[in-house]
This record gives sequence, structure tokens and C-alpha cells, in this order.
Amino acid sequence: MSFRKFPTQANSIQLLQRSLEKGRLGHAYIFSGTDLLELENIAATLGKTLNCELPIRGPSGNAIDCCNKCLTCRKIDSGNYPDIHWIRPESKLRIITINQMRQLMSTVNLKPTQGNYKVAVIVAADRLNPQAANAFLKTLEEPPSNSVFILLSLDASRLLETILSRCLRLSFGGSIGAILREEDRAWLAEFSAMAAEAKGGLLARYRLLGSLLQHLTVLKEQTETNLTARSPLEKHEDIDARLRDKWEVELTASIESEYRRRRAELLIGLQWWLRDVWLLTQQKATEFLSLPDLGPHSATVAQRINGDGGLQNLRQIERTQQLLATNVQEALALEVGLLKLKL
Repeated sequence: MSFRKFPTQANSIQLLQRSLEKGRLGHAYIFSGTDLLELENIAATLGKTLNCELPIRGPSGNAIDCCNKCLTCRKIDSGNYPDIHWIRPESKLRIITINQMRQLMSTVNLKPTQGNYKVAVIVAADRLNPQAANAFLKTLEEPPSNSVFILLSLDASRLLETILSRCLRLSFGGSIGAILREEDRAWLAEFSAMAAEAKGGLLARYRLLGSLLQHLTVLKEQTETNLTARSPLEKHEDIDARLRDKWEVELTASIESEYRRRRAELLIGLQWWLRDVWLLTQQKATEFLSLPDLGPHSATVAQRINGDGGLQNLRQIERTQQLLATNVQEALALEVGLLKLKL
């Protein structure tokens, strides 16, 4: 993608391009928003712009956007460019560890291999554990030349104040409401219809749980297929056994991390729907709904519960999300969470 592909984020993109045009790009940014995938795409586009072979240039002659066609842009899109580094939560506890950050800092301190800049993108930076965050501070205070750090977060308030103070922050909030992938929105439409018909029975509640678990199984299979196809294990047959073991461990960790992220996106969508149900218990106008296309189902459920029940639902889905961020058994946490919902 190029920056032109983000029309809903025009204001923040323009601020970023002004810095590029003036040659005053910061060494560290926090990109905050409501859609982590969109933040990743914007970060990748900045990385492409800084290293593009045929960039779009502003009046000053500085690059302000990428061509999105050259070999460098294509390599970055495929995750195969040596000067763009991605860090994600990969431990069992879904945190970014000090070892990950030490390895990143060691790499970034080297000169760029092919491009003009080394770019480090830290996905879900609010998952930095305290040791990793403190180790990162020294690099933020004395950043290597020709390097840019981009921290992505859906909840930047969870970052250490010392990190917040050393980074420029750009908000990519987008439109208010639920941001869902097409397949997740289709599932939520089916789920809300089932909930509207269920009338609160225990058997019906287990059917809802089965629907959720089935969709999550599909998500996990898709994630495994997509990341395996991009793994170097699929591109190199004759490799050293130790290197193969290392790549296999990294692939397994990446699959788990990406699946957890996709699961969190889905549950946030469910949370938005439960918010709509609560709003309708308060007799709020349908113009305030985040998922207006699901309004009839939301209204049916809202007629069966009161405002307190709607608030309990929101608190319960939030508790379930917090529980899933730990090393809890997924099916058990979701079963308990769904059975406690007022539907």
C-alpha cells in the first residue's frame, strides 16, 4: 500500500508527510488506533517510503510516499527486506521479552544492509514487559543514525511514561465503531441472529459457544496456513538442522501470536455488539449503534434484559478478554464467559 490508500486517516498521514517533506522525521513514533492491522500497514508504508527506489517526492525533493512497485517495496510487503524488523508478543504470556528487544537493538545498531534506513516496528508495544521496556529506553535516548522506531498500540496508555515522553504520537483512530474483517462480520451476524432466537436457554447458550469456537478454529487454521506459506521453511529445503529448528520455533510462536491477535479482534467486535444491546436497553436512538445492520437482532435481545444486564455483559466480555491475555485454557475461559452473559 501507499499513503494514498488510507483516505480515512488523511489528517495523521498529512502530518507524517509534512515531517518527511521537511526532512524532520522523528526517530521514534507511537501509532495508536483501533485497528492493529491498519497500523501495521501504515508502519510498513512508512518503511517503504524511507527505502523506496522510486519514491514520490515533495517540492523539497524528499520522499513523501512510496511507489509501491519497485523491488524494495515488494520485498517489504512480503516481509523479506533485511532493514525492516518486526517485533511481536511471542511468549506464552503474550508479552514482548527483554531477549527480543536486546536482539532487535543489536540488529538496529548495525548499518542498513540494503536501504537508507533501518525501521523497527514493535507490534502491540503495550505488551512490552517492564524489563524489556527499560532496556529499550537507552536506545530511545541515543538512537542509531538512520533508524526509525515505530510502536503500535491499541492502548498507548499502558506504555511506560518514560517511553511515551521519548516518542512522537500519531493517532489513527479512524471512524467510531466496530472495525471488523468481512469474515468476522459475517460470523457476528450469524451469532447475533442465533442469540436473538435463543431466548436465553442453556442449550442455546452452548450452541452460541459452539459457533464461536468453530469460527476461532477456522481463524487458527487460516493463520497457520498464511504464516507457514511466508516462512523461510517453505523457501529453503537444504538448511542446517539448527537453523531449521530455530525457524520452526519462530513459526510456532508467530502463529500463536497472530492467532491471539485475530481472536482479540473478533472479541472486540462481539463487545461492540453487546454495547449496542446495552444502548438499546437505554432507549438510545439507532443512529448511535456501532453495528446498525445487526440492529433488529440487538433490539430483540435488548427487550429481554435491562440496563444492568447490559452493563454486566460488557464487564463480563472485558473480563474474558483479560483472562485470555494470560495463559488460561481458551475453551474454558470462553465457556464461562458466554454462560454468564445476559441474553
